[in-house]
Amino acid sequence: MEDVLICGAGVAGSTLAYWLARNGFEVTVVERAQGMRSSGNPVDVRGPAMPVVEAMGVVNRLRDVVTRTKRVRLLGGDGRRIATVGLPAAKGDELEIPRSDLVTVLYEAARGEAGFLFDDTIVGLRPDEHGVDVTFDRAPPRRFGFVIGADGLHSAVRRLGFGPERSFVRPTGIHVATTSFGEPADHPEDVLLYNTPGRLVALHPSRDEGGVAFIFRARIDGVDYRDMAQHKRIVATAYRGMGWRVPALLERLQDADDVFFDAVSVVDLPSWSRGRIALVGDAASCVSLLGEGSSLAIAGAHTLATALAAAPATGFRRYEAEHRARVMPKQRTVKLTAALLVPKTKAGLTTRNLVARAWPWSV
Repeated sequence: MEDVLICGAGVAGSTLAYWLARNGFEVTVVERAQGMRSSGNPVDVRGPAMPVVEAMGVVNRLRDVVTRTKRVRLLGGDGRRIATVGLPAAKGDELEIPRSDLVTVLYEAARGEAGFLFDDTIVGLRPDEHGVDVTFDRAPPRRFGFVIGADGLHSAVRRLGFGPERSFVRPTGIHVATTSFGEPADHPEDVLLYNTPGRLVALHPSRDEGGVAFIFRARIDGVDYRDMAQHKRIVATAYRGMGWRVPALLERLQDADDVFFDAVSVVDLPSWSRGRIALVGDAASCVSLLGEGSSLAIAGAHTLATALAAAPATGFRRYEAEHRARVMPKQRTVKLTAALLVPKTKAGLTTRNLVARAWPWSV
């Protein structure tokens, strides 16, 4: 078997590293960050992802770090409850987990199978019909049989191997910033949603400590997605004058050492591979506003590893044909999800709240 370089040690990258190594490939993972991030809202592991994590032997570890969320409370302008929607009880085949914990569990499973290179990234790719010559920012150049980008929305592999980001990434006009409280949430089983038109603050109990998400509609140019100080200024400006607990939450955000910030976007490429270079996870098909992206990333990584091991010459095509069938329905619902989560107008917000009151799980 040939050696494979994976760029990105997140959900898709660590899952892919585990399964490629188990299928006999020599695997190296390069990750820009110096270690695992601690930020990010809870995400779901369910559907096609569950058989994958079960086969990896990590389900019990994941169950140890699930959140305790049972309800979603919608709050009005004065902070009073408008509606409470009970979440369907988990049936053993779906888990809600803080993203940082999910990444850690998957990384711990993969690190015994693959080599990891932190604090580095890819800066050059020279593919030919037999492999890819890779230039790193810090490490010496190396040649690999395959290179796979699992490096997220702003993928370096996609940019170097497929073209500029603007050709494939379609922003939805919604931005997300998340950070942790540093202390337990006031309501350990309830997600609190506080909206005004075009803006949402979500307080999530997570597990050991609560988290806050600022989700808002805005047209923002010139964002540097590695400039945390800029991210904090953007959020502070977007939420200026908002009531309830927002001023105190903004203060917490300003003091936070780890903040996730990005635009909610849809990634749409005509093909997820070129020669011996391929993409997986958000780098190939960013789709989700509600945490489903992690399940798709896990399922896609396993599909890619299985297809590549079975037939290296045609594996990328087989992976894409199977996994696109999972991704496309999710991409088509992004606008509807956004309309429900962050209504643009007061009328839209009123309609969303009326729908919530009539929801089958409303309590």
